[in-house]
Amino acid sequence: MPDRFKALYQDKVVPKLVDEFKYKNIMQVPKLDKVVVNRGMGEAAQNAKSLEASLAEIATITGQKPVVTRAKKAIAGFKIRQGMPVGIMVTLRQERMYAFLDRLINLALPRIRDFRGVSAKSFDGRGNYTLGIREQLIFPEIEYDRIDAIRGMDISIITTANTDEEGRALLREMGMPFRES
Repeated sequence: MPDRFKALYQDKVVPKLVDEFKYKNIMQVPKLDKVVVNRGMGEAAQNAKSLEASLAEIATITGQKPVVTRAKKAIAGFKIRQGMPVGIMVTLRQERMYAFLDRLINLALPRIRDFRGVSAKSFDGRGNYTLGIREQLIFPEIEYDRIDAIRGMDISIITTANTDEEGRALLREMGMPFRES
């Protein structure tokens, strides 16, 4: 399955981007570097069970065990002390990255209610794209009966593109459903 998405990149996307941006060398063509799935867990400081449930959910969605991120500084207003768990993240590369993106683009995103496409404005200026998802139920691996709360996550797609225009073209050719603005 991940080979299908990688083959799409090599066979269809690379020639199209070389033609569109007039690259002189095939190594100049932007490619996907990694995908980072991140979930902030403000309630993890008080509720350890929610942290464990989230760890299991993200591991199910991505196929890789997440890392617990901890607070760097104490913030009294949020009742957080230094070293407390405040989130979880997982970095996907190579085959797992391609498999995850394939499922995200072809299965999960079309399951969002009233889906008209993702915003094309969420680029960071260097060709990397970040997508916020409001609920984990859009992934087919998550069973509705097993979740304790609806939580969102951020998905960052890091590319080797130098500009947003190149990054947008790469993701568009990979099948990312951008909204027509």
